[in-house]
Amino acid sequence: MVSSGAMDYRLPATVVPQRYDLRLEPNLDAATFAGTVSIIVEVREPVIEILLNAAELAIESVAVSQVGSEPIHGSASLDEAAERARLVFPVTITPGQWRLALRFSGTLNDKLHGFYRSTYKDAAGAAHTIAATQFEATDARRGFPCWDEPALKAVFGVTLVVPPHLAAVSNTAVLREETLEDGRRAVTFADTIKMSTYLVAFVVGELEATDPVMVGPTPLRVWCVPGKTRLGRFALDIGAFSLDFFERYYGLPYPGDKLDLLAIPDFAAGAMENLGAVTFRETALLVNEAAASHTELERIADVVAHEIAHMWFGDLVTMAWWNGIWLNEAFATFMEILAVDAWKPEWQRWTTFGVSRAAALSVDGLHSTRPIEFHVAAPRDADAMFDVLTYEKGASVLRMLEQYLGPSVFRDGVRDYLRKHAYANADTGDLWAALGLAARQPIPEVMDGWIFKPGYPLVSARLEGGEIVLSQQRFTYLPEPLAGPAPATEQRWQVPVQVRITASGRAASERRLLAQSETRLAAPERLEAVLVNEGGHGFYRVRYSGELLERLLKTLPAVAAIERFNLVNDAWAVTVAGLMQLTDYLDLTARFRAERDRNVWSILIASFGTLNRIIEGKSRPSLAALVRDRVVPAFAELGWTARPGEDELTRQLRGDLVRALAVLGDDRGVQGRAAELYARAAGDVDPNVLPALIGVLAHAGDAARYDDFLKRFKSASTPQEEQRYLYALTAFRQRELLTQTLERTINGEIRTQDAPFVARSLLMSVYGRELAWDFVKSNWDTMDRQYPKAGLRRMAEGVIGLASPEQERDVHAFFRGRNVDFGGKVLEQYLEQLRIAVRLRERESAALARYLARFA
Repeated sequence: MVSSGAMDYRLPATVVPQRYDLRLEPNLDAATFAGTVSIIVEVREPVIEILLNAAELAIESVAVSQVGSEPIHGSASLDEAAERARLVFPVTITPGQWRLALRFSGTLNDKLHGFYRSTYKDAAGAAHTIAATQFEATDARRGFPCWDEPALKAVFGVTLVVPPHLAAVSNTAVLREETLEDGRRAVTFADTIKMSTYLVAFVVGELEATDPVMVGPTPLRVWCVPGKTRLGRFALDIGAFSLDFFERYYGLPYPGDKLDLLAIPDFAAGAMENLGAVTFRETALLVNEAAASHTELERIADVVAHEIAHMWFGDLVTMAWWNGIWLNEAFATFMEILAVDAWKPEWQRWTTFGVSRAAALSVDGLHSTRPIEFHVAAPRDADAMFDVLTYEKGASVLRMLEQYLGPSVFRDGVRDYLRKHAYANADTGDLWAALGLAARQPIPEVMDGWIFKPGYPLVSARLEGGEIVLSQQRFTYLPEPLAGPAPATEQRWQVPVQVRITASGRAASERRLLAQSETRLAAPERLEAVLVNEGGHGFYRVRYSGELLERLLKTLPAVAAIERFNLVNDAWAVTVAGLMQLTDYLDLTARFRAERDRNVWSILIASFGTLNRIIEGKSRPSLAALVRDRVVPAFAELGWTARPGEDELTRQLRGDLVRALAVLGDDRGVQGRAAELYARAAGDVDPNVLPALIGVLAHAGDAARYDDFLKRFKSASTPQEEQRYLYALTAFRQRELLTQTLERTINGEIRTQDAPFVARSLLMSVYGRELAWDFVKSNWDTMDRQYPKAGLRRMAEGVIGLASPEQERDVHAFFRGRNVDFGGKVLEQYLEQLRIAVRLRERESAALARYLARFA
């Protein structure tokens, strides 16, 4: 974080906007745009200069006027470092309402932010360009001069001047179209609601739309490049359901006049909640439902529902400043799961959300974690907040609160919050006030520790005399931070703990608010088992004493899938933290050979993958034998083909086990069978297994296979097919093939939205990580120049895979020499995660080698 005060980056409150009338003329061939903006402003005190935001723009004229008076012309100077324009006038501008008129121009950049260009090739190989926007967090200032802060809401009237053959889309419905003398069309859109600048959107290009689906009075459409509208049906289905679901849940009508979902070929994020014109990367919106895996369909459902949830929570009611991003993103994540779970109960989304929660628990177990909400001064700190702590931890904490208060009470509080702050801004205290009123409870006392403090508790359970003792302490993977003072060890949370106690064949539940360091529950006679975090919704880890763990393992058939997942996930975490012997954890994994839940297997396989990254190469065959020992029983029961009546999670599990056996387990028989199945017509292979087959063939593949997969990547007919073959290029083991893939991350063959993630995959590969790290070091300047800033940040996460002391020292030296700053604590987190992996290797290598020797 930077030390500058917030006012260094925030605009003065002397002049504030009320309405923008914006006219833009993009030139896609020249990659430029020209524009004018007329802004109704309220001048609150006499000024001779006006400050507003502008970046990478040329302001060509400035004037202010009042009704019935002559314009007062001024001059503009740009401070690129501060991303501001200073407008100076020859006379004092008195308090009151004024009209500020600016003429400006800019470049359609290739950085996937601001007003930028996206390119694609049609079936004939001809190149086409789309102009699109991505303004969150603070990039509206790259599209037009504005007050680019979330609290400075205004109404926007937009006109786009475009060639006759191009479509133009903005936040609202088209009000009118006019053909100009030069043949271009001036497309004017209806006024928006009062909203923040980061939600303004415009997209221009050769685009096609599906027929509208009406949800009440609201037309819902999917837009995409020509020829792909057939891939929009699934998104329309979940979109229509979500729009209706949220109107009913929130108790408020949708605040826009239409809802367009637009697939953009080049897009840095997953999607962006621009009111009425939500933009997506193609993989998050377009899909051939019949050929997609469940994972691919679930991602689209989640993202579409997430963005539509934002239309109320984020767009209608917006955080007052960027420290409150969690109010937008955590709530939309919570609501996306709620909606998708209502749409497809058989998907068991609240159970599978446990995997997402686990990702947040991993980051939040670092000393370098941060609170969900924290002070934001510089824009780059806001960018760094779009992470698992904001989304997944925030949503987990909201789910924990919803379960604690009850779903109806929670919903009533949310409705009150939205009604009270509609078309305005709010902060965390406002949400707590509304929920507290509905629940008649002091919410801040329970929740502030979860939102405004970093980390989470480890709840330990043991038997002592005739009592069950629960205690809490902060969970961290390392005993001390890499730098700076150690955090306070006495940190406490108000932990809503739900405990299931089984005795004499009967189970009973107890709820406690663990607020102190310890609490005690009476242990009944004939105690059989104790399970802490019943239902699995709590955002904390649990460590059982040896006796309680053994008792619990004997009752596994009665333990729900999410509870079994938490049991294994928590055991692995305390193992990595040095609070449980690795050999004990590996013995625990043997108790799950009969496991048939996909989520439980996800953490088992992930832990084996971590061990694969830290062991010496000579031990890898023994680890592969252990993996086969654990996985074969489950796979033997499932078999290669789906059976009638199988649920969605079981169908997904089959693909996961195939990949685990063939890659981590290096099972030659499975590799051979995978090749046979792949050679069949694609229609004969379950879409949930096909991605695994592609990955397995890459792992076992040669140069001919690489060339085939490269061709398939380039000629893919769906975004999902393209992604499968793209990431397969990172799964080969031959140095010369991985070198080719690395070169493609900077030579233009892989889109800059995807290239950073490809490089990250190679940094995490035990076969390519040294090669990839040398490549990244040599080409850092090129990557920094080509990749979106968020992409470079995500690529650097791959250094976590460089899990040897020598590589760790090199990573530190490189980042120190480059003075890299990703904003927030991002780099500190990567370096701490690397230290955790290296420390695990140093601490457990000898014991692991001895344990694996029995499988040699």
